Amino acid sequence: MMARFFQLQGCLQMLLSLIVDIPVIPDLEEVQEEDLAMQVAAPPSVQVNRVLTYHDLDKDLMKYAAFQTLDGEVDLKLLTKVLAPEHELREDDVCWDWDHLFTEVSSELVTEWDVGQSEREDHLSVP
Repeated sequence: MMARFFQLQGCLQMLLSLIVDIPVIPDLEEVQEEDLAMQVAAPPSVQVNRVLTYHDLDKDLMKYAAFQTLDGEVDLKLLTKVLAPEHELREDDVCWDWDHLFTEVSSELVTEWDVGQSEREDHLSVP
C-alpha cells in the first residue's frame, strides 16, 4: 500500500510540474496595461541636402571656369558653348502603342525598301 502511495505521489508531482510549465493566456486588463501600440517612436533625423535645379547648374557652369576643363587637360569650352538650354530639350511624355509603333516602323521600312529597289532598277536599265 505504501508503495502505491509513493507511486501516486510521484505521478502527482510530475503532473504538477507539467501544469507549472503550461503558458498562461494573459487577461485583457493585463494586456491593456502593457499596450505598446500607444507609444510612438521618435522619427529618425535625416540631413536633407538641397538638390540643384537645371537652372542653377547652368548658371554655375557658365560662372565657374573649373567646369570648363576636365582633369586640367581637356578643354570643355567648345562643349559648353553649344549646350542646349533646358527648355529646348523638354518634350511632352507620349504613350507608345505597340500596334501603332509597329505599323509606323514597318511602313517606313517598306517605303525605304521600295525606293532602294526602284533605284537599283534604274541603275540596271541605264546602259
